[in-house]
Amino acid sequence: MPLSFGVTWDYRCPFARNIHDHLIEGLLGGAGWDVRFVPFCLGQVHLAETEPDIWERPDDDSGLLALQAGVYVRDHHPDRFLAVHRELFDARHLHGLRLRDPEVVAGVLDRAGLDWAAVLEAIGNGAVLPVVRAEHESAAASHQVWGVPTFLVGERATFVRLMNDSGGDAELATRTIERIVALVAGWPELNELKHTSLDR
Repeated sequence: MPLSFGVTWDYRCPFARNIHDHLIEGLLGGAGWDVRFVPFCLGQVHLAETEPDIWERPDDDSGLLALQAGVYVRDHHPDRFLAVHRELFDARHLHGLRLRDPEVVAGVLDRAGLDWAAVLEAIGNGAVLPVVRAEHESAAASHQVWGVPTFLVGERATFVRLMNDSGGDAELATRTIERIVALVAGWPELNELKHTSLDR
């Protein structure tokens, strides 16, 4: 039986990029995981109590356009998802591009061989936002998720930060992800483990 788990993401988070780089590298290297990629909007959880939900004004959020594009590709073009997923993270964290810019998102989709205009049209028509919202709210309600990247393993959820990406090493990526899932699934008593210094 394949290892089954979910992981949340928002393209703006560098720690989400590190985890998802390991996920992508491991999957491309043949890891037999059943991974649920769960969108989670950081703009929504960082609102002040008096502010209206970001779902009501998605253009105000700097990450929702890319998040919706990723979800659309995940659901409609799963064979292209890993490539788009990686490049949307890289657009922000390696190239310093603005994910709220439709030209940036369109460029990523185009390089993946997708009809970028159709994807942006679906987003503009409001077809994708309800999916993002439903999955975000489901993760928050069922597992008390508050950030990314969070691993969802059965009824357990654990927020995880890795300091580095996989460096293109599929074996390292596979070992890393499987070690994390084993900790989440098998040692629920561990609540927090954090080094006091990054130099040691």
